[in-house]
Amino acid sequence: MRDDPTRLTSDRGLLTMVGMCTVILVAAALYLARSVFAPLAFALFIIAIMWPLQRVLQARMPKLLALAVSILATIVIVTAAASMIVWGFGRVGHFIANDAPRFQLLYDQSTSWLEGHGIVVAGLWAEHFNMGWLIRLLQQVTARINSTLSFSFIVLIYVLLGLLEVDTVALKLREMKNGAAGQVLLAGSAETAAKLQKYMLVRTLMSLMTGILVWGFASLAGLQLAAEWGVIAFVLNYIPFIGPLVATVFPTLFAIAQFQSWQMAVIVFSGLNLIQFLVGSYLEPRISGRVLSISPFMVLFAVLFFSFLWGIAGAFIGVPIVIAMLTMCRQHESSRWLADLLGDRQRR
Repeated sequence: MRDDPTRLTSDRGLLTMVGMCTVILVAAALYLARSVFAPLAFALFIIAIMWPLQRVLQARMPKLLALAVSILATIVIVTAAASMIVWGFGRVGHFIANDAPRFQLLYDQSTSWLEGHGIVVAGLWAEHFNMGWLIRLLQQVTARINSTLSFSFIVLIYVLLGLLEVDTVALKLREMKNGAAGQVLLAGSAETAAKLQKYMLVRTLMSLMTGILVWGFASLAGLQLAAEWGVIAFVLNYIPFIGPLVATVFPTLFAIAQFQSWQMAVIVFSGLNLIQFLVGSYLEPRISGRVLSISPFMVLFAVLFFSFLWGIAGAFIGVPIVIAMLTMCRQHESSRWLADLLGDRQRR
């Protein structure tokens, strides 16, 4: 007996609706429970990156001592990255404070130009920027620092316990009664870890190249604080799209104040965008190759979507999460089409 085409269409529509509802519910759960899932995702990412070091060390020394070395290395790397971004923006802020009259003059000129075109800036400034606004800003900054410290502590605990459990979890997957599921999870996890390690290696090399090129271009253009802009570009390049955008806009605004010339600002903006394009859109895809290639649309979507869910942490971890999801989809025939659809063809 043949299947009723109307019934088959109805079943497909029902499955589609169920799938859409599931995606919405999962996204809502990730957002509402972000204090749980965001540090867990970060911890799994760090475990995947640090596991090769942990494995090498524990083959040569006691496991707990190897764990201590791995955790210390993680803390040093994260602290160094945070220190560089704080140093870079701190130097820029200190320079602006010391050269306040020039920036005040630029502000006055801009205000006069805007008011000449019917935009009253002084009224807007007085309405929105007052002592109450400043107090609220300080409270928000303090709360953000506290939440960042709490987030980092939770991630550290997850990493500490997770590195101890890697071998145990791998053994459990091998001994699962459903051997096929265990092998899929084991192979998918191993391939995901390898891809994330390569992702961070490529991202680090590209960030370093971007930082050097930005420093060189800023020096040639005569832009002050060239080294600081290079360091800022290096660190922010780890966040796709959003990081390079910030690392381009801030030097451009600074160039407007320094040179007081829109032509020079356009040159700085164009030069920085050219660097970001050459490194991010030309060199990086060719170096990473097919192993990491995912659709540029998915990269942007991952950054924006996980930024919405988890803030700055989501902007950093979004692309690795998508890499992990697509890698796991490739492990089973029924979901391989999704990985092929959202992946990017190898560029020649």
